[in-house]
Amino acid sequence: MIVQVGSKIIYLASKSPRRRELLKQIGVQYELLLMRETAPRVDIDESPRPEETPHAYVERVVRLKADVALRAMRDRKLPDRPILTADTTVTLDGHILGKPENQDDAISMLKRLSGQTHQVLTAVMVTTEKDQHKVLTTSFVTFAQLSEEEIRAYVESGEPMDKAGAYGVQGRAARFISKLSGSYSGVVGLPLYETANLLKLANVVF
Repeated sequence: MIVQVGSKIIYLASKSPRRRELLKQIGVQYELLLMRETAPRVDIDESPRPEETPHAYVERVVRLKADVALRAMRDRKLPDRPILTADTTVTLDGHILGKPENQDDAISMLKRLSGQTHQVLTAVMVTTEKDQHKVLTTSFVTFAQLSEEEIRAYVESGEPMDKAGAYGVQGRAARFISKLSGSYSGVVGLPLYETANLLKLANVVF
């Protein structure tokens, strides 16, 4: 009888420090597999397509990331390990709110989120040479009514500038959130319960 040995280390194809912290939280060992090191360089088009729903968008992007990461592992002749990719999208009334381009854009996004309930979609995929396992989580986040002064002070802190929807639930913006239904870690960027189940399906030991 042949017993399959599980992988103890995965590749994380993400630049997000928040996803690294979340994986450490549940004891997953990982090595970074960054796309900018791929030769020839492959750019992932993360622009929403016309008529594309937010759910379709986030699933498409996470699949593109997985395909590029798998190609990078092969091209670099790296050890064969499961690859984790993820993408988080903030959506309000069916419109995707990506990372702000500048402070004015961040202010505009936060004004739209003020006093409203929006969705945070996080797609996660674990890819091996044989299989792909994926999940999509949806969380609902309600913002309190924000004043102009609160929004500008938050934007000037710099925190919103690299985050979808121009806020980070794990940072200063936590004081703006009156209600959160769903996965808190999913809103941060990686739903831990669902991710752990995907890793188990990929025979990852942690």
